[in-house]
Amino acid sequence: MPKERPKLMVAALVMATALVSVASAQNSNSAADLALDAYIEAIRADLRSDKIEVITAAMQFNDKDAAAFWPLYKSYEAEQAKLNDERIQVIKTYSDKWAALTDAEAKELGEQSVDLESRMADLRKNYFERFSKVLPGVVVARFFQLEYRLNLLVDLKIASELPALLARPTLTHYENSQSKPN
Repeated sequence: MPKERPKLMVAALVMATALVSVASAQNSNSAADLALDAYIEAIRADLRSDKIEVITAAMQFNDKDAAAFWPLYKSYEAEQAKLNDERIQVIKTYSDKWAALTDAEAKELGEQSVDLESRMADLRKNYFERFSKVLPGVVVARFFQLEYRLNLLVDLKIASELPALLARPTLTHYENSQSKPN
């Protein structure tokens, strides 16, 4: 397995980079949005394929475990993709509006983000239980550790590409004096 580690890391980094490219792309006209959505879907299809390769190489399932794992994984991945659709929308909204984000918009995006995290945790918990019914505990734990690490790589790359939280443009002296009550 040590020889496969560099290959797994490269595949995981490719997945992370591709997702960030999708998340940080910005455009406001509808034709560009449609093109971006098509691009996002193409990247996500590639990511799913790469992720399957990474899981296959890392997990090294026997035939019995593979037969139990893959159908359930397909269902898990489909549900996770729905939540990721929402997540990408929140990221796109934040990325498009970050320079002029109002308090109300920031609060709404924050609430959406926290809700998505909660729903993703609920999904993982649900599927951890479902996988545990058909697979040995060691296999389930190994898969969820791998899944966790892959998600961390993607999240880190996304975070590094989004506009910095503290880098909002500062108001000019004139704008600042206009916003303060007299």
